[in-house]
Amino acid sequence: MTTIKLSFRNIKKSFKDYAIYFFTLILGVAIFYVFNSIESQTVLLDVTNSTHEVIDLMTNMLSGASVFVAFILGFLIIYASRFLIKRRNKEFGIYMLLGMSKRKISMILFFETILIGIISLAVGLGLGVLLSQLMSMLVANMFEADMTKYEFIFSSQACIKTIIYFGIMYVIVMLFNTVNIGKCKLIDLIQTNKKSEKVKMKNPMLCTIVFIISAIALGYAYYMVTGGINETIKPPEDIFKPIVIGAVSTFFIFWSLSGLILKIVTSMKNLYVKGLNTFTFRQLSSKINTTVFSMTIISLMLFVTICVLSSALSLKNSMTANLDELAPADIQLEKRVLNEDWLDQGYNEEQIKNSKLSIREILEKFDFNIDSYLEESVEYNLYQTEELTFGDTLGDNWETIKNTYTSLIPYNVADDIMTISDYNKVAKFYGNEEYTINEDEYIIVADYDSMIEIRNVALKDNQEITVFGHTLKPKYNECQYGFVEMACNHMNSGIIIVPDDIVDDNYIVYNSIIGNYYTDSLDEQREIQEQIKNLVNNPISLEYNLPSINSKVDISEASIGIGALVTFLGLYLGIVFLIASVAILALKELTESTDNKERYNMLRKLGADEKMINKSLFRQIAIFFMFPLLIAIIHSIFGITFCSYIIETFGNEQLLPSIIMTAIFIVVFYGGYFLITYLSSKNIIKEK
Repeated sequence: MTTIKLSFRNIKKSFKDYAIYFFTLILGVAIFYVFNSIESQTVLLDVTNSTHEVIDLMTNMLSGASVFVAFILGFLIIYASRFLIKRRNKEFGIYMLLGMSKRKISMILFFETILIGIISLAVGLGLGVLLSQLMSMLVANMFEADMTKYEFIFSSQACIKTIIYFGIMYVIVMLFNTVNIGKCKLIDLIQTNKKSEKVKMKNPMLCTIVFIISAIALGYAYYMVTGGINETIKPPEDIFKPIVIGAVSTFFIFWSLSGLILKIVTSMKNLYVKGLNTFTFRQLSSKINTTVFSMTIISLMLFVTICVLSSALSLKNSMTANLDELAPADIQLEKRVLNEDWLDQGYNEEQIKNSKLSIREILEKFDFNIDSYLEESVEYNLYQTEELTFGDTLGDNWETIKNTYTSLIPYNVADDIMTISDYNKVAKFYGNEEYTINEDEYIIVADYDSMIEIRNVALKDNQEITVFGHTLKPKYNECQYGFVEMACNHMNSGIIIVPDDIVDDNYIVYNSIIGNYYTDSLDEQREIQEQIKNLVNNPISLEYNLPSINSKVDISEASIGIGALVTFLGLYLGIVFLIASVAILALKELTESTDNKERYNMLRKLGADEKMINKSLFRQIAIFFMFPLLIAIIHSIFGITFCSYIIETFGNEQLLPSIIMTAIFIVVFYGGYFLITYLSSKNIIKEK
């Protein structure tokens, strides 16, 4: 009972100085519960079956991510416990001097861990339950769900999962503490505060050489994911190479700078001898010198946080913004037209013959009149010929382009061809720009930026092409914006627009109808689509190549689902990484402040006033916090550039607002932890 009372008293005594530790534990529990309770929160949402499938996928992915999150939070708790035990070495030494055994001290830490676990779990779960109600509203808003059935939800499944995961973490911490106490020696515990961390003066020449090599290696990694992306990277299989180079280079940059900072500052006499700068920079050099690995991990976690949050928010916003632009019609039916080559693919002659019928003709055979459901519509065909491939449109520029862009469409893939009249019908229907061409001209319309860049190389060289025996020259020296297939992202890599009278109907590969329903009711629209899908799934329809359905409703639901998925995953991982990063920095600073109390008292005896001491403390913490963040920001500039390449098809227009939102989030969160750390450290070192 005495041991329990002592444990409780120790927690109460330490709570004020180490509020960040308790706050981080509570926040970790709350976040873990919130994201694992999404499945329970979505049960009552009135959404479609396809949306439920997306939600199920999202909850499964969040559940999988929770395992990774648990490792991160577990590492954070163990890391924090290490600092807390170190801070209490003198206290444990006094216990041993008074005759307390190591086993008894371990029992004190055992009960402290249990009490901390119970408190953090109770408060964190309470906070998590409240925050999960806000999450319910966010989920409902993202999936455009009906909130009329909303009610207060407590997820027993998420609660049990949180207790089990954090319970395992606390058990590991108990074992860790027991092992640490068992290794302690009385003399080391008593003299811990009198020991001064030696500032090892590394060889400046060696540090300079290592820094230069690391900077060059880091620059090469940056080049691989930005300027040389098309030459070096073949996503995703080669992306790990620059990641490894970047991580190792980051470590050696911190290692070299830890040996150079003090050397550089000491050479600047006017700065070094001013005020308490001598003390400030020696303290700072000591911290960085002893936390090179930790600073590397923190910097990389901050880098991941910035990239993940920026990209996730950008992807979600871009997909939402793309919906009206890239899905301007209600429905699109598309049918493949087969030729004799498809006999080798398992199709029979009857199916190939029937595939040459138009979509309307096929549907009429099933007594289904699509026009009775559409207020307006247009029909168009796409053509392909082996005589006009992607490589043919590039001409003599192929070798140059191939050496510059390695992630290309294969050279011999046939390009889509469309008549100018068909394209203009679709463009008018979509509200896009219409074009005119002469009998010897062609246009390439596209909306996928990377392919536009490639095709423009040939167009600027006035590349001529041969289509169905006709030689055509480009009307424009660059691609024109346009598309015909509705989607939630920019995916048109290029359609060759040619004069009407040169095409051969024997080379039709796709027949499509685009239309708008006579009704605005989503339920009625889904009912029409369901009827068409039932036709497609009818066994009799196997003799006919029935069309696929691409509707604005489906695209909207898919867009919302993918946007929600990446948003929640990005927020989950981003918040946890950010918490882990700033918590480690904060706990390191608080421990340093506790260990250095006597040094600050000595400064007071030497005549330093509180203003000077607080200014020195503020500078130490500010530089210590900014150092890994600055490296992370530099990494992120190039990392986000690579991410923008990956999400290019969804559009990069929303990237800047997402970066600004991420920056605000980090400034508030990171700045908040910095301010609390400074105030707590100030309270620790102040003269009693």
